[in-house]
Amino acid sequence: QVHLVESGGGSVQAGGSLRLSCAASGYTDSRYFMGWFRQAPGKEREGVAVIYIGVGSTYYADSVKGRFTISQDNAKNTLYLQMNSLKPEDTAMYYCAAGDFWRARWYPLSPNSYNYWGQGTQVTVLS
Repeated sequence: QVHLVESGGGSVQAGGSLRLSCAASGYTDSRYFMGWFRQAPGKEREGVAVIYIGVGSTYYADSVKGRFTISQDNAKNTLYLQMNSLKPEDTAMYYCAAGDFWRARWYPLSPNSYNYWGQGTQVTVLS
């Protein structure tokens, strides 16, 4: 069974940085997608950054390009999201997710492409 646990959220002033971590276990496929998604109050969940595990291809939402970086540490089975130049509009609950290659390859930034989710970690950016 796939298990995802996020950490690293918190409150930060606008312009600051945070690094989120997602400890993953239980995924047996060699090719799959993992990513970060976020959901602000009253808004739909949206894709932030995704990485194709095993290949390393990355995908970013336009709103975070140049500010956020997704990476993985295979030895630690951990996914990271480095968030720089944070803005108040980045405030949301951030979720880690994993999805099968055959399901996520067409729309890697769509939450509907993922079937495993963590519990989320709150990020609040103060203006």
